[in-house]
Amino acid sequence: QVQLVESGGGFVQAGGSIRLSCVPSGNTRGIADMGWYRQGPGTQRSVVATITRSGVTTYIESVKGRFTLTRDFANHTIWLQMNNLKPEDTAVYICYTMVRRDYWGRGTQVTVSS
Repeated sequence: QVQLVESGGGFVQAGGSIRLSCVPSGNTRGIADMGWYRQGPGTQRSVVATITRSGVTTYIESVKGRFTLTRDFANHTIWLQMNNLKPEDTAVYICYTMVRRDYWGRGTQVTVSS
């Protein structure tokens, strides 16, 4: 089993910045792809950014140039630097990894006000 613990969420004004972190624990050997998803009120969870075991990152179009996903390949911690935030970025941000199956964190709330 793998546990994913997110932190760093909070309240921020539009145009501001925030940095999220996700720290895996448990059976972390074999962790491959990781990433960040988000889920707003009444919406389905959707991908924001992913990073492969080899470090290849993928971002959805709406966050390109604003968000940066990084990874510590020794302990598999990942960060999401979020700049120039918009109200539509408001959501619970959820960490993801795959180790023979999918694992999800509990999420950290990011609220962007105008």
